[in-house]
Amino acid sequence: MENILVTGGAGFIGSNLTLTLQQKYPSARITVIDDFRSGDFKNLEGFKGDLIAADLTDLNLKHYFKGVKFDALFHLASITDTTDHDQLRQTRDNVESWRTLLDYFAGRKTALVYASSAATYGIGGGINRIDAPLKPANVYAFSKVQMENLSTRFAADFPEQRLVGVRYFNVYGPRETHKGQPASMIYHLAQQIAAGKSPRIFKFGEQKRDFVYVADIVAGTLAAATAPGAVHGAVYNLGSGQARSFNDVISALNAALGTQAVAEYFDNPFAFYQPHTEADLSATTAALRYTPKFTLETGIQDYVKSGWLVPGHASAVPAPAAKASSAKKTIALEKIAPVKKSEPAPGGV
Repeated sequence: MENILVTGGAGFIGSNLTLTLQQKYPSARITVIDDFRSGDFKNLEGFKGDLIAADLTDLNLKHYFKGVKFDALFHLASITDTTDHDQLRQTRDNVESWRTLLDYFAGRKTALVYASSAATYGIGGGINRIDAPLKPANVYAFSKVQMENLSTRFAADFPEQRLVGVRYFNVYGPRETHKGQPASMIYHLAQQIAAGKSPRIFKFGEQKRDFVYVADIVAGTLAAATAPGAVHGAVYNLGSGQARSFNDVISALNAALGTQAVAEYFDNPFAFYQPHTEADLSATTAALRYTPKFTLETGIQDYVKSGWLVPGHASAVPAPAAKASSAKKTIALEKIAPVKKSEPAPGGV
């Protein structure tokens, strides 16, 4: 690829994708669009491309890109706070920005990849398959369903153009620090442990999530643009393919940080909370040749080593070589250096 556009490129996943693209395609011209409402300039340290600071919903793309031919568009710009219940803001920002891009790129040879979410499956538990009925439980998930609907229509109108959606599961990893409350559960629990507090999770830590490391998400997103087997107009799950409990997360953090923190359990206050997410990757593997490389344990180990999870803290033990199905509960609490500006939040949020 020689010319690439990334929306939301200063955000969590977007910045990881942008920097990976820069490394993978060193001669490519990469342009990022971001309005920095849920992004941070620190995430793009080392970025050598162009950046347009603007709101996508009413951006005049012709003004910026007249005559420019893009090989790929990665649309990750979105309101990412699932607890933002402003229906107009969520749907306008998430749906209309995508409509703006589709209108501009219609009929071009640009490969189009957009981010959807596992939240579209709703709050029912079990394995999430791509052909399952979508049952959004909040307006964020609803907006993602509308983006998928818009994409289905576009794919029918422009059958020769490549368009692929990816449903992200519970992503964690470097460059999510700026998100605050919407940052991953793994990030928040690590801050609580670093502050010498008991990590707080919902009773009794048996809820399960498909926690997926951001490096795997980036690999899958890239594959959506390049894999020969990707079906035009299709949507694919991007997760780890494994459901792991909240108790497992605390055990993995203890192993990576060299601590022995004990969970503090509390009642779940959310009526629309998903008790179990688990990505069925059969279609994803077949079409995109996507195979996650990180387990929960090795992902957290890599996160610690990156310096983004607990700044200044080195990994305590080598990353485990094989996938682990469960981990032992620990029985003591060891305080490590607190993180500056940390605002611990309930780990189950």
